[in-house]
Amino acid sequence: MITNLCFHGIGVNVNEREPGESEYWVSVGVFKGILDEVVDRPNVTISFDDGNRSDVDIALPELQDRKLSATFFALAGRLRDPVSLSSTDLRELRNNGMGIGTHGWSHIPWRGLSRAATHRELIDAREALSEASGGEIFDAALPLGRYDRRLLSQLRDARYRTVFTSDRFRARPGSWLQARHSVTASDTVDSIRTLLTRHTSLSEARQVTASLVKRVR
Repeated sequence: MITNLCFHGIGVNVNEREPGESEYWVSVGVFKGILDEVVDRPNVTISFDDGNRSDVDIALPELQDRKLSATFFALAGRLRDPVSLSSTDLRELRNNGMGIGTHGWSHIPWRGLSRAATHRELIDAREALSEASGGEIFDAALPLGRYDRRLLSQLRDARYRTVFTSDRFRARPGSWLQARHSVTASDTVDSIRTLLTRHTSLSEARQVTASLVKRVR
C-alpha cells in the first residue's frame, strides 16, 4: 500500500480566495521537515493542488534538493493569475521531471454540473493545461474531493489514467482511483510520521467506507 500526501500551499497565505483556504497551507519549516521524513520512503507519493506560486518558488527547489518528484494539479482558469502557476511555471516543473495534472478550470466541485460545465472542467481545462505545460495531461485531482458514481463514469469516459481524491486512507499502487491525505496547517512532522507508520486506524476504516458509499450513490 502507498500513502499519497497532498499539499495546497507552502508558506503564508496572504489573501484567501475561499473561506478556510489558509487551513491548507503549511509553513516552510514543516514542509521541509515532511520532505526529510519521506525522502527514504518509496511507498509515499507527493502532489500539490490549486496551482499556487509557492509550488514553483518554494516546493520545486526543496524537491530537487532531495531528488524527489511530485505531481502538480493546476487550475486552467488561473494561468494568468500572478499568484498562481503560469504556463512558464508549468513548463519549468515539467522540464524538471515533475508531473502535471488537472484540477479543473475554476476550483468548483465537479459533481452535479451541467453538461457544458462538465466539459469545461474535465475536457477544456485538460486541453488548456496540456498546451500551457507542453505535454499531455493524464491525471486529475477532484476539487474539494467530492464525487459520485456519475462523475466517476464521466472521468472514465474522458479517459483519465488516474483520478485522485481527498479520502484519507492508504491506496493500492496502480488503482485508477487514488485516495490522498491532505496536509494541513495543523500538521507537524511528528503527525505525518505517525500517519506513515501507524497501522490502519478506525478513522481510516471509516474513510474507506465513506468512499465506497460515494462510488455507488
